[in-house]
Amino acid sequence: MSGTQLVDIAKLTALIAPEAEALGFDLVRVKMFGGAGDVTLQVMAERPDTRQLTIDDCAELSRRISDVMDAEDPIESEYRLEVSSPGIDRPLTRLKDFIDWAEHEARIQLTAPVEGRKVLTGMLKGVEDDRITIDLPKHGLMTIGFDQVGNAKLVLTDALIAATRPLSVEGVEEEEFEDEEALESAHKDEG
Repeated sequence: MSGTQLVDIAKLTALIAPEAEALGFDLVRVKMFGGAGDVTLQVMAERPDTRQLTIDDCAELSRRISDVMDAEDPIESEYRLEVSSPGIDRPLTRLKDFIDWAEHEARIQLTAPVEGRKVLTGMLKGVEDDRITIDLPKHGLMTIGFDQVGNAKLVLTDALIAATRPLSVEGVEEEEFEDEEALESAHKDEG
């Protein structure tokens, strides 16, 4: 991807979405970023029932996407493929995300100011048709169109952390605990 060449995200999404769906995943976002010589194709997906992906899920989806990208070759330059789960402070890219995450705090950057505001941070209250309602502290309820959303993501809060606990943490922190034990041991030896 040279500085002047633009890659059509809609075309990439059309290639990638069927691969995610074939594995039973929902595609959350397809995004390209970086500059010449350091381009990344970022794909976020999730299992609809858990809103997460395991490492094995990411690897399987990555293989499928790589096969399609090799066959279709829609990106002329070298790039890095990054496949992941959306994470805790996930982007809100689909109207259904605003429904699914009602009663959680979000930060919405608007495409143009509304009532003098370009950024809205508050509690998501719901969606009616294609209109999103958010409760802004010291302002109250505000309703905007989905088409007015430039960028949106959840805000990391205790309630969000509780709502997104991993299904399994087996093996996740083993090394970290081993390192902590080594540190504790070293501190005891110093004292």
